[in-house]
Amino acid sequence: MSYLVLARKYRPKTFTEMVGQEHVVQALTNALTTQRLHHAYLFTGTRGVGKTTVSRILAKSLNCQGADGQGGITATPCGVCQACSDIDADRFIDYTELDAASNRGIDDVQSLLEQAAYKPVQGRFKVFMIDEVHMLTGPAFNSMLKTLEEPPPYMKFVLATTDPQKVPVTVLSRCLQFNLRPMAPETVLTHLGYVLKQESIEAEPQALRLIARAARGSMRDALSLTDQAIAFGGAQLKEESVKHMLGSADRTYVFQLIEALANGDGKSVVAISEALRLHGLNSASTLEDMSSVLQRMAVLQAVGNTPEADSTDPEAADIARLAGLMPADETQLLYSLCIHGRQELGLAPDEYAALTMVLLRLLAFKPKTLSDATNVTPNASAPAEKKTSELAAPVRHAQSSDSVVVPEPQQAVAKEQAAPAPSLSKPSPSLSTPPSVPASTLTKTTEGDFWNQLVREMVDAQAINALVRELALQSQLMLRDGNQWSLQVDKDSLNTPISRDRLQTALAQFGHEVQLSVSTGPVLDSTAKRLAHENAERQARAEAIILQDPFVQSLMRDFDAKIVPGSIKPV
Repeated sequence: MSYLVLARKYRPKTFTEMVGQEHVVQALTNALTTQRLHHAYLFTGTRGVGKTTVSRILAKSLNCQGADGQGGITATPCGVCQACSDIDADRFIDYTELDAASNRGIDDVQSLLEQAAYKPVQGRFKVFMIDEVHMLTGPAFNSMLKTLEEPPPYMKFVLATTDPQKVPVTVLSRCLQFNLRPMAPETVLTHLGYVLKQESIEAEPQALRLIARAARGSMRDALSLTDQAIAFGGAQLKEESVKHMLGSADRTYVFQLIEALANGDGKSVVAISEALRLHGLNSASTLEDMSSVLQRMAVLQAVGNTPEADSTDPEAADIARLAGLMPADETQLLYSLCIHGRQELGLAPDEYAALTMVLLRLLAFKPKTLSDATNVTPNASAPAEKKTSELAAPVRHAQSSDSVVVPEPQQAVAKEQAAPAPSLSKPSPSLSTPPSVPASTLTKTTEGDFWNQLVREMVDAQAINALVRELALQSQLMLRDGNQWSLQVDKDSLNTPISRDRLQTALAQFGHEVQLSVSTGPVLDSTAKRLAHENAERQARAEAIILQDPFVQSLMRDFDAKIVPGSIKPV
């Protein structure tokens, strides 16, 4: 007997055998039980989620004669009567499947519809199943509209498509539509375990996890990959052999990459990327695995451990550790970069060089100052009275690497207590005038005032994040003409359609239903520039307080003390 592949051998024969599509099964079961049957059904979903399988089970339910030949319409077809066995064997004369990908013209559809004039030969209903219906031409769709709207009472249509957006609304309005969802990796993993148990094949749990993730929601793909893994591993499913078969990166590399990025260690990032090249590991799989890990990190950062978390997952501890290393906003940014970076791999002359560039991009866009975006108000809760000696106390250890922190509310106190600076007996080369804020970097505008206020409100409300927040912070509002707003950025990397559309959606949530256009050019007034300007002013004021303090000046005069550059930080 010839070998039957797992995807066909374990194709569900009844609704109870289907997994991962409970919402569709329940609706069809209730309809069959109460016999409230529509004449046309549309099943949508990605490949391998059960669209054709549901169609065949529905055809059996409509035509089942029962094991004793006395059965009727049922939600649980017997599977042994002539109608059920013939449909399973693809030889039931009253069940017709048309592949619209290769039979998409008006003549093909007309020849099918001509059969609708004749009553069923064997069964209770004629069932026409048109797969990939979105591939039909416009005239072909038009030719079937009338029959699809008012078919004979013995006629049922079942349409299936992976792209429902391409199906005309005139067809959609005539059908009951069911969306078959991609299978969750956990659902695929459980079903693969059941199948392999039936086949008496041992498998390592982590090997099945790799296959479940690689299937990307398709049960057929998962079973096909399992067939391939069984052949590759000699009837055994080992983690190492499955990794080698899939060309996927060892998760150890993925964890090391994310940790290096969290620490800002560009040298390690480049070294790990080179290791991936030397081992011939797939760049796209690396970014996909990173996206998966980052998604789980983001969930942990947002809600912590969920009750349904798999405690047997060996990666859970590493993911929890990384979630504590990387800030939530950086996690979101890196996830976005990994998702979009996969599209760039095919454009670069060297995919590993492209991978390295995608990873280093986080370091270039690392949101070091974004935490200050919502913290520009001085700390008003600080006590108003501090002694000058307390202000200058950190200077006694100025030669250490510790920063000197100057609370802003003490500025007034420091100015009142500061005596006129005595002349220094000898100049200190480390002293310099507090850095002034370069006026040429920021030119405030009226539109900039409005845009700055709006962006800060959106940042405070966390309505924008990652690249969308960068676009808002780095852009200048050039023009508002009714509902047409024009922004300008100085980096092409920020000017992407996805970021623009998401920013436009966020603006609508704040009461601004506008159409955004984004151009590239010099930016003179942006929220990021204003924040940098404010931070520089605060830094200058903090340094001035220390430099004008009598105690600090006496230390510098009498003991040749020096202030370590960069050690003074405002709070």
